[in-house]
Order: sequence, then structure tokens, then C-alpha cells
Amino acid sequence: MAPIGSLWGVSYQRQTKYILSTAAIAGLELDVKPFEFGVTNRSPEFISKFPFAKIPVFEGEDGFTLLEGASIARYVASLAPESRLLGNSIKDAALVDQWIHFAEHEINMYSDYIWQMVKRFFPDNAYSESVHKSIFERQERSLKFLEQNLSVREFLVTDEITLADIVIAAVIQRTGRVTLGAAERAVYPNVFAHYARVAGDPRIRDIFGAAEFVEVPLAPKKDE
Repeated sequence: MAPIGSLWGVSYQRQTKYILSTAAIAGLELDVKPFEFGVTNRSPEFISKFPFAKIPVFEGEDGFTLLEGASIARYVASLAPESRLLGNSIKDAALVDQWIHFAEHEINMYSDYIWQMVKRFFPDNAYSESVHKSIFERQERSLKFLEQNLSVREFLVTDEITLADIVIAAVIQRTGRVTLGAAERAVYPNVFAHYARVAGDPRIRDIFGAAEFVEVPLAPKKDE
């Protein structure tokens, strides 16, 4: 089978996992290009196609270009409707989109904020314990909602893996590496059972790789 297009991304990036997992389940091939941060994305050839200079990005065989992992994954899924990665109806597809947006904006966004604070990426190495606590509480609210939904079903939209499940699983993998230690993960048994179910699927297990969860949530070093 000829590739449907070219992908620039890195395997450990959650957005790249969305895309590669979607292609694997859909039975589609992607030409994954070599990528080096600060080199590939600064080359004139790359910038001429992708002026924003971030990854992941996609170029179809017809020259069609896309950025943003969820958008690329959704496009890939749409090329193989028989995979049912977007569900079985227009309403299913809307629910898939709902959960994708929920995962990225109501869970992952808070993991990113906390990671950046803890790693001192904000101006003047700024860190606020009260802000950290407030952001984590917002994430907790979202995780409780997800936990409740997964208490009555194995997958989010249909009775099999959809793109919604892939995105949620990739986002949850990151929370388990940043904001949720062992004690926190124990609060969400259904969420992490869902993660194990999706990430352990033989078709995409190698793409997700090892969980590499932290024992305790990331926090600033005591001498900082």
C-alpha cells in the first residue's frame, strides 16, 4: 500500500501517538520523515510548507497540508470509514470530537501548565504553589467527570476503540507522568483501566510504549 502522505513528528509526543495509532488501526501507511528539533523545523523547505514551524505536521500525496495532531488524526481516520474510528453515525462523530476537545482542553492543558511551572519555563522561573494547586483542582474536576463516564462503558463512544479513546489514552498517559502519582491514579480506576485497554491494544501497543508513570506528582526541587 502506498503511503497516504508524509508525517513529521516525534514518537514520544502524544499528538504523534494520536496520528500513528489512528493510521495503524485504519490500516493506512504514513511516510514518517526524520525530524530534529531546531534543525528540520528551521529549514527553508520545512517553513515554506509549514510556516508555524511546529510538529506534528502532515503533507498528503496531493500536497494538502495540515498541522495539529488531533486534526491530522481525524483526517486520517476519515480516509478509512470502515475502521469506525469516527463512530458509526454523524452523532457518533460529534461525540468523538467532543471527547477530543475535552481531553486536550480540560485535562491535558492543565498537565502542560503544571509541567511548565515545575520545570521553570515561565518568565523569571516563576512558580506559585497556590496556582499549581488551583490548576490541579481544575484537572481533578475533569478527571472525575471522565471517571464517571467510564464507569458504565468500556469505550467512550461506541463498543470499540474510536479516535476519542486514542486521544484520551494519550492524554492520560501524560497525566500519569506529570500530575498523577500512584496515590492519585488510584482515585480513577476506570480511567486507568481504559488507558490500559487502549494503550495495550496489540495494534497500537508499540506506539504508546511503556507507561513510565511517576510514583509521585512532579514538583519543584526543594532547593528551588
